[in-house]
Amino acid sequence: MHSPLFDQANLEVQAQQRFALQNPQMLRVHLGGDVLAVKGAMVAYQGAIRFDHEKAGSVGRMFKKAVTGEDVSLMRVSGEGDVFFASEAGYVFLVDLAGDGLSVNSRNLLAFDSGIDWDIKRVQGAGMLSGGLFNTTLQGTGTVAIHTVGQPVVLDCAAQPTYVDVQACVGWSANLVPQVVSSMNVRSMLRGGSGEAFQYAFSGPGFVIVQPSEWTPPPAQGGGGGGFNLGGLLD
Repeated sequence: MHSPLFDQANLEVQAQQRFALQNPQMLRVHLGGDVLAVKGAMVAYQGAIRFDHEKAGSVGRMFKKAVTGEDVSLMRVSGEGDVFFASEAGYVFLVDLAGDGLSVNSRNLLAFDSGIDWDIKRVQGAGMLSGGLFNTTLQGTGTVAIHTVGQPVVLDCAAQPTYVDVQACVGWSANLVPQVVSSMNVRSMLRGGSGEAFQYAFSGPGFVIVQPSEWTPPPAQGGGGGGFNLGGLLD
């Protein structure tokens, strides 16, 4: 049988690294210790592999998932063999943490070493109008795999104040503390708005990752009524 399908570029990558890119849009993980991955991200595996639902791990984290809608549905992948992960043909990037941290939009998260600590954090200044904004923070030592819609850009926030559309923001270095700002004014609201209502504002040493596409905003929490401000309960 002959076909360009069988070209070397499409054959399985034989890499020594535990986390390796099969191609720009697919991750290959050789198990040697458990991996946590977003549910639905597995596209293939070889060997004796087990997939188990990963619980929130603490009452506090379970509460945050329930009230924020930050649906980080994870599975624990264990066993012996190789597992392939991908999501919506997004471009996959590996980030090696060495005691530092990364804050990631859960929709851009793919997989990470099980020894890395994770939690859900509320973005300061994200009120009811912005739909409530929460990110998943990963801290510790190990590898994190993220995916982006299109080729991203990494911006240095130390050079000058940086503003990023909240739905195009993939993540940022965890030492940064962004604020949510609004570009709306009364006149633009009366005319239907600009379509660019809320941005993350970054300033200081660190980076932010931006993809050339915007996620569809999640439904606003609290049913749109007066609601109740969870505030510091989620910090």
